[in-house]
Amino acid sequence: MADRPAGAALLHLEDVHAGYGEIEVLRGVSADVRADEIVSIIGANGAGKSTLLRTVFGMVKPSRGSIRLAGEEIGGENPVAVLRRGCSYVPQGRCNFPAMSVEENLEMGAYTRADVRVRRDIEELLERFPALGAKRREPAGTLSGGQQQILEIAISLLLHPKLLLIDEPSLGLDPRMVEIVFSTIVAINQTGTAVLMVEQNAKQALAISHRGFVLELGRNRFEGTGQALLDNPDVRAHYLGG
Repeated sequence: MADRPAGAALLHLEDVHAGYGEIEVLRGVSADVRADEIVSIIGANGAGKSTLLRTVFGMVKPSRGSIRLAGEEIGGENPVAVLRRGCSYVPQGRCNFPAMSVEENLEMGAYTRADVRVRRDIEELLERFPALGAKRREPAGTLSGGQQQILEIAISLLLHPKLLLIDEPSLGLDPRMVEIVFSTIVAINQTGTAVLMVEQNAKQALAISHRGFVLELGRNRFEGTGQALLDNPDVRAHYLGG
């Protein structure tokens, strides 16, 4: 494994162990994300990918190891504290309020803010994502799956995160919407937000990623640039379908 100087990383994980009760899922994971990167975590079902994101976000407490965000230890902090430190999380599946309008969902997303810029930020997001702006007063539940995913990403951006955690953004989407969602992730990164993404669609995830990590049974198996992992014959054979 390459050395990972903590000072060079926005997010730095070192020898992280975590799980549920007596079941250990992460067995010494080390990884980092720099401030200008998209980093993908790939691996088979049960490898610990989603648990890794939940542990970073404070939903699962690590039993051992270090998680540092912008140089500060966050391992074991609760999700609200992690949010306030500049890390947002878009979980797997739909997590909006389907009976509330798109605009009301965005207002709910800013619940931890008390500043006067909230309304301006909401308007900017509705302009930035025209599909949401066109349906701002419609119930979120009437949006397509891809539009709901973009809404949930937009909600997370209201907190101006330094780091965005995204779990399975392409889940259940048709190929056209997958392209739109991945393009949205790239655009978000280009505006200065680092992204750590878990994605079963490994080929497309690595294609837009600066770097990637492969987890196997809760441990690091491979790491490298997105292109290097796409070109690695072992990764192709075991994780990319040949």
